[in-house]
Amino acid sequence: MIDHARDLASVLDATERLLAAAGALDNASAAEPSRLPGWTRGHVLAHLARNADALVNVLEGRPMYASAQARDADIERDAPRALDVQLADLRESDARFQAVGAAPADWSRTVELRNGVTDSASRVPFRRWAEVGLHHVDLGIGYELEDLPADFTEREIDFLAERFAGHRNVPSTSLVAEGGRSWTTGGGTAGGPIVVEGTAADLLGWLAGRRDGSGLTVKGGALPALPPL
Repeated sequence: MIDHARDLASVLDATERLLAAAGALDNASAAEPSRLPGWTRGHVLAHLARNADALVNVLEGRPMYASAQARDADIERDAPRALDVQLADLRESDARFQAVGAAPADWSRTVELRNGVTDSASRVPFRRWAEVGLHHVDLGIGYELEDLPADFTEREIDFLAERFAGHRNVPSTSLVAEGGRSWTTGGGTAGGPIVVEGTAADLLGWLAGRRDGSGLTVKGGALPALPPL
């Protein structure tokens, strides 16, 4: 059962955690490369601020971004800003997201995200939580996938396993985390079933494109190549 109010609170906690950690940086380190190819830490912070505004658009029934080009241009424009400006922008944009989330609304309604993707409004706060949590890791400042809350990690694996389910280029795959939790995904091509075992953090890292899967144990074939998110 999705609890959007609880997820909004989790977004706030995750954002405050990121702001506190990023606040220990300086302008020079904010301009250094992040773990995302081609992006500095400033790009990550700028993206997070603009994503909060984009999800406000979604919840208020507007297009998420004016265009893909406008989205990219906004991130490039904002990435070089001084760290204090970046952090203030992120805090203010998250406050706008929280305010819209607190307003009375039909959370069962369908909303449209990027590229024609639709979802229940009730899942938007979790989507934001994923942005904040994973991009905190992407900053490369000491916060790792293992530091993410366990309930978030399991729910994000749920989400990504569902996303790749039935994908024609992903063989039938069982995911097994230490402790016994399991998921299934893929199933769109011949071959398999493949079993992929590891820690929840390593499974999430592979599914989310943050780790190469070298920490996982694979049975029944090679580790599947996943399509980009």
